[in-house]
Amino acid sequence: MGGKNKQRTKGNLRPSSSGRAAELLAKERGTVPGFIGFGTSQSDLGYVPAIQGAEEVDSLVDADFRMVLRKLSKRDVTTKLKAMQEFGTMCKEREAEVVKGVLPYWPRIYCKISLDHDRRVREATQQSFEQLILKVKKHLAPYLKSIMGYWLIAQCDTYSPAASAAKVAFEKAFPSSKQPEALVFCKDEILNVLQDHLLKETADTLSDPQTVPEEEREAKFFRILTCSLLALKKLLSMLPKKEMHSLEEKLMSLLSQNKFWKYSKNNVSQVRSAFFELISAFCRYLPEVMKAEAPRVCPAVLLSIDDSDAVVCPALWEAVLYTITTIEDCWSHVNARKGVLPKLWTVLREGGQGLATVIYPNLLPFISKVPPDVVEPKLEYFRVFFSSIIQGLSSERTIASPSESSAIITAFMECLCFAVLQKGEDQSQVHQMLICDQLIPFVSAVLKEPKLQSGPLFYQTAEMLSSWEAKAELSNDDGTDEVFQKLLTDFWGHLLKMCILHVDRLDADRKLLFAISGMLEILHNPKSAMKPNNRKSLKIRFTDEDEFERNTESRKLMEVRNGDSEIQADLQQMSRLRKEPLENLVCNLAELSIVYVNEQKSEQHLNFLSTLLNTFSSNRVFQVLLEQGNNISPAQAESQNEVKAHNQSPSVQFLYLNLITWLKEDWRKDTHFLVDILYSVLHCCNNNDERKVILDDLVKMDLKWVIFLQIIQKACSGTTKLSLVSDWLKGDTLGERLVLLADDLCHLGLKPRAASSESASSEMWTLLSLVLSQHVKSESLIGETFVERIIDKLQAALSKAKDLSQAGDTEPSVSFICDVASSFFSSVKGCLLMPSSEDLLLTIFQLCAQRQDATYLTDVLVCKLKHTWMSGINSLLHQLQGTQSTFLLKAALWVKNQVQSSSLDVKRLQVLISAVSDLLLKLMEAGEHSGCLVRAYVEHVTPNKIEWGKLHESLCSEWMHKPLLEGRLSMNCEPLGSSVKLCGTTKLPGHLCTSALLSKIVLLQLKNRVVHGNHDSERKEIDNIIAELLYSLQWIEELENPPYLLLEYLHMLEEMHITYEEFSTLSSTANLQQTIFDRSEEHGRLWSLTMAKVVRAENAGSWERKEHFKTTEGFLPLTEGRLHTLQCLSSFLIEEEKRELVFHCVAKLMTCTQTELSSTDGAFGCLSILNTCLKDRSIDCDHLLPAVLKIIISWKNDNEDSFLFSCSLKEASAQLLGFNIELMRYLPLLLKYSSAPLADNEWDFLMCSMLAWLETTSESRLLYHIPLVQIFACVSCDLASALSAYFEAAVPDSTVLPKNLVSEWKEFFSEGIHNLLLPLLVKITGETKNASESSFQNAVLSSLGEALTYISKDQFLNHKLPPKLVAGQKTNLPDKLQTLLNTLCPLLLFRARPVQVSVYHMLHKLMPELPKFDDEDLKSYGDEEEELALSPPAALMSILATQELLLENILECIPVGEFAVIQPLSDEFCLVLGYLLTWKLTLGFFKAASSQLRVLYSQYLRRTKSLNKLLYHLFRLMPENPVFSGPTSEVPNKDTKTFFTEELRLDVKGTGGLSSQIPHLACSVYHITLKDLPAMVRLWWNSCEKRVFNVVDKFTSKYVSSVLSSQEISSVQTSTQLFNGMTVKARSAAREVIATYSVDDIFIELIIQLPSNYPLGCITVESGKRVGVAVQQWRNWMLQLSTYLTHQNGSIMEGLSLWKNNVDKRFEGVEDCMICFSVIHGSNYSLPKKACRTCKKKFHSACLYKWFSSSNKSTCPLCRETFL
Repeated sequence: MGGKNKQRTKGNLRPSSSGRAAELLAKERGTVPGFIGFGTSQSDLGYVPAIQGAEEVDSLVDADFRMVLRKLSKRDVTTKLKAMQEFGTMCKEREAEVVKGVLPYWPRIYCKISLDHDRRVREATQQSFEQLILKVKKHLAPYLKSIMGYWLIAQCDTYSPAASAAKVAFEKAFPSSKQPEALVFCKDEILNVLQDHLLKETADTLSDPQTVPEEEREAKFFRILTCSLLALKKLLSMLPKKEMHSLEEKLMSLLSQNKFWKYSKNNVSQVRSAFFELISAFCRYLPEVMKAEAPRVCPAVLLSIDDSDAVVCPALWEAVLYTITTIEDCWSHVNARKGVLPKLWTVLREGGQGLATVIYPNLLPFISKVPPDVVEPKLEYFRVFFSSIIQGLSSERTIASPSESSAIITAFMECLCFAVLQKGEDQSQVHQMLICDQLIPFVSAVLKEPKLQSGPLFYQTAEMLSSWEAKAELSNDDGTDEVFQKLLTDFWGHLLKMCILHVDRLDADRKLLFAISGMLEILHNPKSAMKPNNRKSLKIRFTDEDEFERNTESRKLMEVRNGDSEIQADLQQMSRLRKEPLENLVCNLAELSIVYVNEQKSEQHLNFLSTLLNTFSSNRVFQVLLEQGNNISPAQAESQNEVKAHNQSPSVQFLYLNLITWLKEDWRKDTHFLVDILYSVLHCCNNNDERKVILDDLVKMDLKWVIFLQIIQKACSGTTKLSLVSDWLKGDTLGERLVLLADDLCHLGLKPRAASSESASSEMWTLLSLVLSQHVKSESLIGETFVERIIDKLQAALSKAKDLSQAGDTEPSVSFICDVASSFFSSVKGCLLMPSSEDLLLTIFQLCAQRQDATYLTDVLVCKLKHTWMSGINSLLHQLQGTQSTFLLKAALWVKNQVQSSSLDVKRLQVLISAVSDLLLKLMEAGEHSGCLVRAYVEHVTPNKIEWGKLHESLCSEWMHKPLLEGRLSMNCEPLGSSVKLCGTTKLPGHLCTSALLSKIVLLQLKNRVVHGNHDSERKEIDNIIAELLYSLQWIEELENPPYLLLEYLHMLEEMHITYEEFSTLSSTANLQQTIFDRSEEHGRLWSLTMAKVVRAENAGSWERKEHFKTTEGFLPLTEGRLHTLQCLSSFLIEEEKRELVFHCVAKLMTCTQTELSSTDGAFGCLSILNTCLKDRSIDCDHLLPAVLKIIISWKNDNEDSFLFSCSLKEASAQLLGFNIELMRYLPLLLKYSSAPLADNEWDFLMCSMLAWLETTSESRLLYHIPLVQIFACVSCDLASALSAYFEAAVPDSTVLPKNLVSEWKEFFSEGIHNLLLPLLVKITGETKNASESSFQNAVLSSLGEALTYISKDQFLNHKLPPKLVAGQKTNLPDKLQTLLNTLCPLLLFRARPVQVSVYHMLHKLMPELPKFDDEDLKSYGDEEEELALSPPAALMSILATQELLLENILECIPVGEFAVIQPLSDEFCLVLGYLLTWKLTLGFFKAASSQLRVLYSQYLRRTKSLNKLLYHLFRLMPENPVFSGPTSEVPNKDTKTFFTEELRLDVKGTGGLSSQIPHLACSVYHITLKDLPAMVRLWWNSCEKRVFNVVDKFTSKYVSSVLSSQEISSVQTSTQLFNGMTVKARSAAREVIATYSVDDIFIELIIQLPSNYPLGCITVESGKRVGVAVQQWRNWMLQLSTYLTHQNGSIMEGLSLWKNNVDKRFEGVEDCMICFSVIHGSNYSLPKKACRTCKKKFHSACLYKWFSSSNKSTCPLCRETFL
């Protein structure tokens, strides 16, 4: 393995590889000697052939195996591991004969590699060995002896997976019966290997010291040592007994070695553990050998008894016990008193040093084997022994571990019992010492430590006492009974003293007293208390619910009865020797406690007394307690005598005299133990009648409710206590009090501020819940009538809580009622058969189905409510069994009223739908009755036909605006429906709520397969519901700007999966389509639009639609419904069907009478259908269009009053309006699609009608609030737009058009249009400040604006607008032009996109005309004025200033470079749009100006910082990735289209892609700014902070520079500008422009290089060839050109032109300005004119101004004389 980072020899291109080297050697025939290895001894080297030509030497070794075997000899762990895994795989896959060839070489490899340091290698070795064994089987036999020793060691490997693999291999090789024989066969070889490892091998002999680190060598040595010891143990355990003697000789040689015995003191714990395990095996299998070696064995084992290592300890103690058992005279080889026992005492005092569970179970067998002479004197021996154990128990580590403390206690008690049984002269002294000095202090120590109290001591003490009592009752001649009676007497006497010592203290510890009572209970009856670690195995079994509950109850009763009977039997069998002293002890302690209670008011003693009475409830104890209460006043004595007269029982007397007093004490928080005393009293009563009288008396007293709660809780915990109070629970006294309690609690909770404490009311609610929900033997605890009355109270309280308005007041009560109801519903059988229960359930459901802001409930409370009514529904369904429920009916009617009342917002509707869905899902789980229940519920919720009609009428009629405007529907009557405006509404219409709820119900039915296909009426109802949902959705879709509430509603439907797609996946939609079609044909309007949406969604074929309407004639006569159906279906009809429809309409038009013109079944209807069919140009019927026009002209000639020409629409009927609208819609279609030329009279009709209708529109401006008038205005403007577009595109000399038609259009009609519409626009916008309020108003403005975009520049300049001039406005424009600007520029602020875009288009035509008026004024500026600035049009700049202020408020919080998303058509959208359009106009104006004017304008922009603000705003409005996603122009290359490469189309009516319009417009403005004002942008960029600087640079370089560079280069290439004496060429690839200037003998070549971030970076000017120019002059000219290109706001061609003029002037003799060294000034392009009177040198005015202001002097820069 060569080092990877080492320098290699020259020419050696690959790292070293031993594997590859072996392969190369194998290829060289006859050049490599054999490979030595793999024998089992030095004499058998195991020759493995290594070359291909050596087959004759040994043909059994496969070449692949040879390679693997070589790899196994490598040092690298990974190589060995992979090689061994490969070896195993090959053994598994190759033929047996091939594998057998490896066997001669395997032993040597196995013996070495099975001891490898890496555990993974050892594991893989054993796994591969298994595969080898499985393949070769018995052929392994000849090699067994050489590998068996190592194989046995491998089976004892410290790495468990490796050992396990070796054992598996061994079991695969030998069956269990043959394994001993195999070991016998190889025993000598095994022993040789093991002895070598144990006696000869060292760390350095097992591993190479030169290559293996010392730490690794040591680890391997100790591991092999451990394995060898364990392997020897395994050998002994597996060999047959008869073979043992044959081993003795060799083993004796091992045992005679001191090195072997030193392993008992080895530093490595694994070695010591293995050694002691081996000693145990020797004692077990070769005891005679051990006896012979006793002088070595005994010290090695017994003197190690204090070894505290966790690994060693188990093996050591096993060896100790084996040693003292096997070697009888073992104590003669060690000094027990000095060597062994002191070490044992140390171990015991330290609590086993953390190994008590290992050591202490061995103590009893150990001390039982210690001979008497060692333990003399016994008294002292046992004192030290038990004292050491007690001391060990007191250590912190022991106390913290339950298992260790249990082990110590168990060992103590076992050894104590053993010591008691030992006889001797000093037996009585020993007994006295064991009881007084050991056992009682031991018990006292355990009592004082809470962690030890739950241990086994008291149970073992009880068992020990039982044993002593049994022996004391057996009379023996040897006096054993007297001995044990004395023992028992001593024990009880000392125990009493100890208990009194602990109890007779005022500050007695509560836990200690509890422990004493627990101990006495165990001593009284060990079986009554659960022993520790006595776990029951639990089994889960599912049965019928009722049966399961009955079984459970009966099982509990049986268990309790059996337990009680066992306890009673045990008590009867209790020995007299136990009963009497125990009762005396209890009476003493009770007497002592009552004294403390009466005199000192000791709470802990009262608690202790309770626990005593709970176990020892006898009249004797109560009598003792009564006797201690004699010290009383005369009044108390009198009452006491009355009690005694009425009650003979001491227990009852004690209750009335003492217990009731304690129960009435208000300060006492914990009363559980007093209730326990009460049950002790009841236990002593004679019968249930007496008990009922006592408890009724308690109820009548003013006791706290918590006491009764605890009485009932304890009664429910077991049948014994329940039997004591059952009569009282069913009685009237308790029932009436509970009803009053429920009433008080509910009224208490409904008060604004409850006076009672929360804990007290909580206990009262818990009591109510308990008495309602707890059942015994299917009966309620209290009477049924009382249960119903309590439920009534709860329902009434919840009903009031629902109506309260203050949040939080009712929350505690509602929460408690929930808990009570939930427990009641889930626990009580048949509870919901009561009417009051159903009302309660309905009230809870109503609370849960309303939003929290209506009920003022918290989320947690709503969750609790939901859980409550769900559990109630479960119980209800379980009890109904198919019958109808009042709850379901009332719930359905309530839900129906909620959704139809139009009082819900989205959140409330969502909550209601969720609640109803949960209810339905529960109903669907009702088994066989689910279908019936669900159908009945849905039937009650669904509205009838009249109710549906009212819901339709409640929907606002705003939906009609969009389809009427778009021509999808035609109407000749005023629309019906609610006129309520949607904007600002906060409640959903009832129709939307109802359809959403019912649709959710239907989808749940379909998903859960509650609906069956054969139920036609049910299927029809479902189709009706889904149709209504689609109607609702279509209503929202048709709204122009649906309010946020409706968008939220749609989002809710998506979230809840209430969609048409969901329905279509669950069910067939054929019947639904028929339902919607029928409604469309009947009602039309929104149903027709709904039908079109469904057909489009289904994408159904024509034949399916044919089934609906069969033939065209089926729609005759036309009604509004049929008309709308045809209009909506037309786009889905095939050409043949459409043609048939058109022919029918044309035929009908030809036969129309004057009275039928405006009727639906007459001309209006036919024109509507004709327009709809023509709109998508899918049929060829051009020849029919002129015929229709002729019909229309004939109508006009016959009855012109039907045509609303040049009139007011105030008196016009809806029918006539509809008719004229359809006429105006037809005429643009005629122009668009008719191929036949029109006659003169037809053109006259067209244009005159258009103008007349426009006049009507203009006159009816105040009637635009009427929908049909608005549509009339829109279509009249659209007709004007269509004609304008037609004539704009017409060829002037076309023969198709009549002569002079175009000129007539331009001179008269076009001018007439704009003279009408331009003032109309101004009037409308003047009256309506915000057009976004009305979508129709916006539509009128769209059509009007589009018509105005066709206005020509001349017509625009000759406008008829009233004059509008602003006082103090600085302008050079004529008044007419200024009026135009003052009128239209403010409209850029108008909050309507159509107005802004149309005004932009109009003003854009005007911008190039404006700079010339400033040109005239430019001559008036003299050279004396410095830093001149000239404002662009003032009207535009004032608007810009206003926009800047507004925009700053919107965008100032957004960092520059972060994209601000502007919501389309919002106020912000209109503001930003107007701002950007204003800048586009300004930049257009700037571009049209001359170079001199540009300087002045740019100076103005610099002063106002308007351009800086624009650029900052642009980098908030341009997206980070300006990719263009719309339709692109045809560009040859396939580069990514961006907003910079694609031209922006601003259409007045274009609403598509509004979301990208602002970003695209911002990019367009930035592009123009960079192109026309590069110097100013560069100046701004250089002044930016670093972050903005980087953002601008990165964005411009990535998206804009390449576009601008290519445009600049392209403009140079395509430029037609000619220079006299200068030629300009461009190289697009290199982004270079080369200018060559020649005059006379002078030749100059300049190379202009554009930077990568052009135009931000400076343009570099490099020198090419030059002839006849001095170096200094040449440098000056290059500097001048660079200055021009950097500082002038123009193109490269303009910069070159400026530079050429400069050079020309130089050659003409004009001298340079000696400040800037240029003839022409770089900014204002002026010549040096200011001359010094002294030196006569001339300077630029601007240069002098800067010179004077920077130097603070007025001297000539050259001669330093005062400049005059």
